[in-house]
Amino acid sequence: MNNQIADYINKFTSNWKSSSLALLGTTLGAGTLWLISDYYAWVAFGTGGTPANLNGYLKITKFRIRRALSGDDLKDASRLSPKGQSYIDHNLPQRQGSPPKIISRTLPQRQYPASLDPAIYKRLHDLPHKYAEKHPDLLILDKSITEGRSTDAIYAKPGLPSRSSGAKDKILGDEIAHVHPAENSLHVWLTEADAKKVVEAGWGERFPLSSLGMVHNGWTFLYAPRSMKDVDVIEEVVKAGIGNLTGQKV
Repeated sequence: MNNQIADYINKFTSNWKSSSLALLGTTLGAGTLWLISDYYAWVAFGTGGTPANLNGYLKITKFRIRRALSGDDLKDASRLSPKGQSYIDHNLPQRQGSPPKIISRTLPQRQYPASLDPAIYKRLHDLPHKYAEKHPDLLILDKSITEGRSTDAIYAKPGLPSRSSGAKDKILGDEIAHVHPAENSLHVWLTEADAKKVVEAGWGERFPLSSLGMVHNGWTFLYAPRSMKDVDVIEEVVKAGIGNLTGQKV
């Protein structure tokens, strides 16, 4: 009887080990395939200012894990202070409809692309050129440093006497705003009070690295427009970003 029990236990243990090893192998295989697929999708979509290589992917994956463990919702405006200078003089209209679906990678911060009318696309992507040409005493047009020089950006001229002492960040430098070519969202550097207004009204969300204390809290992700009325609001926000860095309302 004891021998039969011992045989049964040995068979059960052997089967359990075999099943566990098979499950572990399947899990590791599936995980490896997912990582390879995610890496190539990241490179193909555009990596922003992160080097498009394995080291860059490991770097953004580390941030991705830290963000996931933090449980921080980037749509939560309560982490932004309403105090201080504001260049948006009134409450923004509430954005209608659901927010776009955001790609899960921490960097680059992007939404899934949606079709956009050519006239809306042109007006949106002309914004940096429009304000750089309109205010050459305040602004410079150049390639975006934060996006790895992959798109145009507007910058505040260095050394402006009117610039706010609070608008300083070693990563952002003098960069004010840029539009992302792949899916038409934007990043804009706002005062924290204006960033709060934007997020509360549903027009965008906070930047992932600001929640980790690595970038100024005012660096804000704006959702891509769906209509000319959306571009009206976006343009107002970009103007507020210009005010933040130059100290001048435009």
